[in-house]
Amino acid sequence: MSKNAGLITFASDWSVGETIDRLQAAVTAAGLQVFARIDHAGGAAQAGMPLRPTELLIFGNPQGGTPLMQDRQTSGIDLPLKALAWQDEDGNVWLTYNDAAWLADRHQLGAKSETAITAIEAGLAAVVRQATGPDAGA
Repeated sequence: MSKNAGLITFASDWSVGETIDRLQAAVTAAGLQVFARIDHAGGAAQAGMPLRPTELLIFGNPQGGTPLMQDRQTSGIDLPLKALAWQDEDGNVWLTYNDAAWLADRHQLGAKSETAITAIEAGLAAVVRQATGPDAGA
């Protein structure tokens, strides 16, 4: 795992598509709603441009995000949550998402958002680990 400029990145043991499939399953199992799945590489191909495999999953839960927007409505620009699976030039696959603490700082969220930020941070880490790591039965 690495942190850089508000982004947290985990290496994935899976292809980009499988990583997003696994993330979608973990998110759904955690009771979150999936709003969209975007295949950036597919869009690039339609435009006649090359792009290594890159997919974005947009997901969330109003119980988690609404308190942040009640604190500072500008946080809605970063909600719902997003995670990007991407393949680097060496063929390695990564899953990147926004650090919840960075979101709190970016939007100058107050004390009333601390519980939600802590829950979002823990929830994201859990679903990302499920999506990027080995199967439990392996």
